[in-house]
Amino acid sequence: MKNLPLPFIAALAVIALPAFAQKYPSKPIRMIVPYTPGGPTDILARAVAQSMNEAWGQAVIIDNKPGASGNLGTAIAAKSPADGYTLATVGISYSVAPALEAKLGYDPVKDLTPVALFASVNNLLVVHPSLPAKSVKELIAFAKARPNEVSFASGGPGGAQHLAGELFNSLAGIHMQHIPYKGSAPGLTALIGGEVIVGFSDMLITLPHVKSGKLRALAVTGATRSGLIPELPTVSEAGVKGYAVTAWFGLLAPSGTPAEIINQLNAETVRSLKTPQMKERLAALGADAAAGSTEQFATFLRSEMAKWAQVVKSAGIRGE
Repeated sequence: MKNLPLPFIAALAVIALPAFAQKYPSKPIRMIVPYTPGGPTDILARAVAQSMNEAWGQAVIIDNKPGASGNLGTAIAAKSPADGYTLATVGISYSVAPALEAKLGYDPVKDLTPVALFASVNNLLVVHPSLPAKSVKELIAFAKARPNEVSFASGGPGGAQHLAGELFNSLAGIHMQHIPYKGSAPGLTALIGGEVIVGFSDMLITLPHVKSGKLRALAVTGATRSGLIPELPTVSEAGVKGYAVTAWFGLLAPSGTPAEIINQLNAETVRSLKTPQMKERLAALGADAAAGSTEQFATFLRSEMAKWAQVVKSAGIRGE
């Protein structure tokens, strides 16, 4: 090409750029899941990874890195090269962690960039049948008449269920006592047994106990009703305006990852959420697809971080 005129060489370079950009991915992608295998984040990550593999013909390898409530694996992703070949899947704890932990090992705003939101999952506001309250408003009235006497269960301090209860306390103007357990399952067992009388529990494992009469469901915790039990109102609809708590799952990449790669990852994630296979997996989790743009996910993350920072501060919650 040394005998070709410079303008011609420059034109060839410009023409070649799009072809070069389209080569992503040209090698396997590592998708870090900062939790153990088998959980909802892991299940959704594997479904999206499979879809990407089928679309691109490149392996998308799930790498489970549990520890420190998800912070260990997320920190590994944050410190990885910003080339689109290391990604991280995260959940609601990602937006809570900055308010709970002074040393995360990464900056959740500066070190990682949003790619796409996968899905959101409603929890259930449930009460033990011994409680006379049959609605959210009746629960609030009951708790106001008995300050510090009504207790709610969670899977541990600072977790989603704990924060859901504290947000309810704050917006409803009541004070229910938080009783932490070593996991969601022990907390649900305690609720069924009457050790505590209120819970903000995982829908899938709680719904069978509602149907059997062991627990009474008053509302769903998310911003919209659930397709599994559409007749049940949201907490906000039932009287606590502005209340919304959902477990959510999304995809991040190290900051500095080229915009065209972020857009390509977003487009494939959104496409995968519309496939029959993904719809089936979401339904099995009681989840709703939450596909959207990277900008929408970024806005959502900022609002979640601000909301939980306020809840953590007002409730005096501290990380373990």
